[in-house]
Amino acid sequence: MKTLPRLELERRIKESPPEPLHLLVGCETYLRDAAVRKLTDAALAGTLLREFNETSFSLFADSSSEAVAAAEQLPMMSDRRVVKIRHFSKLREVDEEVLIRYVNNPAPSTVVIFSADDLHKGKRLSKALLDTCVVTEFPALRDGEAKDWVKTRLKSLKAGIDEPALNLLVTLAGTDVQTLNSELEKLAAAAIGQGHITRDLVDALVGRSRELSNFDLGDQLVAGDRRRALETLYRLLENDVPEVLLLGLIASNYHRLAMAKELLNRGARAEVERMVPSFKRNQFLAMVQKSSREKLAAGIKKIAAADLAIKTSQATPRLQLELLVCELAGN
Repeated sequence: MKTLPRLELERRIKESPPEPLHLLVGCETYLRDAAVRKLTDAALAGTLLREFNETSFSLFADSSSEAVAAAEQLPMMSDRRVVKIRHFSKLREVDEEVLIRYVNNPAPSTVVIFSADDLHKGKRLSKALLDTCVVTEFPALRDGEAKDWVKTRLKSLKAGIDEPALNLLVTLAGTDVQTLNSELEKLAAAAIGQGHITRDLVDALVGRSRELSNFDLGDQLVAGDRRRALETLYRLLENDVPEVLLLGLIASNYHRLAMAKELLNRGARAEVERMVPSFKRNQFLAMVQKSSREKLAAGIKKIAAADLAIKTSQATPRLQLELLVCELAGN
């Protein structure tokens, strides 16, 4: 059906009622969940008996038939009902059929919102949802997008941030919006009085989990330490870091190393030093010096191949990451 970028969906929500079927998909759960709330609020605007017209289903525990039955009910003293459906990616074929029949003939007075981290593109239900729903994707943000989001969020927190502090914040905290939001609330509270977040404040208060993981995993891959690289990978997966973010972490590290290698070969050491925070500068320079151009180029090709394999559903994202780490650390 329609594919709307995230910001376009937000604009449409403000201007017109939601359509009967929406599919929100992607690993950026904070923004995805916020969009579900905005769609729900827009659909039920002015409804007096909201609790009777809003239902959520997790198909891990609930049945497809129950979800469809709720969607087919008429709203109670309201123009619309909202039914939110999650965890529908591993249904039996018979349960998929129930949902496929519904999305091909949805109730006009119900807004059904499907929400998922990812879709198995080969399944019939996935194809039916992509064909019938208004689709909005919520991929992991790039650094620039994360910085734009931070600036917007800080307006609501009545705080400002200078560019060096913003760059350091995204470097240390990463681009996961839930993490960024938590860090921003902490920083804004600490900046009360001056109303401005400085680089020193970010350096003092923001956790270094992304940067440490980035360098740990990158160093282990470059060093060919397969055992420790896999241990780091498993630790991150156990902490619920999405596979697509981990792949992005590895890709970002290799591209940064390749760029630094070229700069160092041209004698631009000062530019290389500015690429990382001071607390990791020596380690990063050591990684650059022991990495060859050929090894980095081969690694980038392997990362691109793993990315394509994940996007085309060749095995599971976790398995692709494990194979990628083994290949990179085995070079």
